[in-house]
Amino acid sequence: MKGPLFYAKILLFGEYGIIKDSKGLAIPFNAYRGALKTSSDLSGNPKISNQNLKKLYQYLASLKTDLVTFNLVELEKDIENGMYFDSSIPQGYGVGSSGALVASIYDKYAYNKITVLENLTRDKLLSLKQVFSLMESFFHGKSSGLDPLNSYLSLPILINSKDNVEPAGIPSQKQGKGAVFLLDSEQIGETEPMVNIFMNKMKNKGFRKMISEEFSTTTDACIEDFLVGDVKSLFGNVKSLSKIVLKNFKPMIPTAFHKVWEKGITSNDYYLKLCGSGGGGYILGFTEDYEKAQKSLENYKLELVYRF
Repeated sequence: MKGPLFYAKILLFGEYGIIKDSKGLAIPFNAYRGALKTSSDLSGNPKISNQNLKKLYQYLASLKTDLVTFNLVELEKDIENGMYFDSSIPQGYGVGSSGALVASIYDKYAYNKITVLENLTRDKLLSLKQVFSLMESFFHGKSSGLDPLNSYLSLPILINSKDNVEPAGIPSQKQGKGAVFLLDSEQIGETEPMVNIFMNKMKNKGFRKMISEEFSTTTDACIEDFLVGDVKSLFGNVKSLSKIVLKNFKPMIPTAFHKVWEKGITSNDYYLKLCGSGGGGYILGFTEDYEKAQKSLENYKLELVYRF
């Protein structure tokens, strides 16, 4: 058995803000993918994956919800027969490893599932997002449902608010000098502790004010610029966003990268932002000159995501 492929995702803009109902923009990232497979002889990662699927099965079996029902008999049988999620998506890197797994389970075992081929009305997208939020909460304690939604549809998704998501048309890539890239921190990041830090910070009135007045408005401006292809304005806004994040989200930035982050802002060679919840994994970079950024970050592993 080999299931359909589900891809990684990158949240270009909106990390943390989407928890508090501001805009976000996520795109599929086809360099990494995963699929359900079965093996009669499990060892190593497939064995760990199979054990995790058992826990996920128990969680899904215990859900009391009218949103979705699963063929639990079939799921349990497949897990007993050695099913695992064969994935190249790095875990704890902010690119949606659990989202792709959730999407694959929904695709194979949900009754009356909403398919990618039907007319995806706002209500259907919202319903999918709610189901995925519920399923992915097993991994993170609290999930927006966006990662699995992106992986399931394999489309760029624009989040206008918690209750308003839509497929987005993004400008096609050009062979220009500018780029969005991933910078490998070579550390694993865990989502739940980072989200807890954010939630605790949100109890502070000053932090809440910064989120609504600076962080969210700058994020929204970046999304607007990206969607209309206004690259000049985009880089000005991304620089502002990079400064805001460095000042207010330090615990989410691995300590070894505080100076690297600052260097980008002062040199204008590149601007860094969080990729997912931070704390490790990938850091997202934007540059007007990818070659210059590569030289400036020559001691680090970079991966290209998008060209301007």
